[in-house]
Amino acid sequence: MKRRGALIGALIAALTAAALNGGAWAQANNQFSPDFKPENLYRGPADSAGDWQESDLKLPAYPKPENLIEYEVISVRSFRFFVDADSIAPGRDGIVRYTLVARSGSGTENVSFNGFRCRNGEQKVYATGRTSDKSWSTLRDSQWKVVEAKSIMRQNLALMRDFFCPGSVPIETRAEGIDALKRGAHPNAISNHSANR
Repeated sequence: MKRRGALIGALIAALTAAALNGGAWAQANNQFSPDFKPENLYRGPADSAGDWQESDLKLPAYPKPENLIEYEVISVRSFRFFVDADSIAPGRDGIVRYTLVARSGSGTENVSFNGFRCRNGEQKVYATGRTSDKSWSTLRDSQWKVVEAKSIMRQNLALMRDFFCPGSVPIETRAEGIDALKRGAHPNAISNHSANR
């Protein structure tokens, strides 16, 4: 009986020592310390609150009809949506910028130059187009807004989720974006056939 108690005591002592050593190792490697931040494991473009900085804005040329690629937004039938292929610009800051053309049934067009901050699921409008003289009007106080599944944002949600930010990861090249638009969805898109699209 004494021998059994001694064995149990020795086992408890060994487990306690292993736990303490493991804790010391974890602390030394900053795995479970109070300062550990999972987001610091992200290895994409700098995009954390502390070190992320948006690149300087450079407006593209006004879109030409021959460069427009249409994409489908199933839940919006009153407009057709196009992206200017020449404007697609994935940036080093993690933002995918592009020109969007929304065309009504009567042929009226709304043109805007926008950006997706893929990791955050946000969108910003940088400028709107003047169809009269084919020029840009920049928006000075435009803010990043979370893209939600609202009727007014369906075209943005579909474009972000299914083409330019599949799995919240930004496309890397213009060619990748063009390929996704021509395919009807990015190969890595999670919900490219969603009824909410």
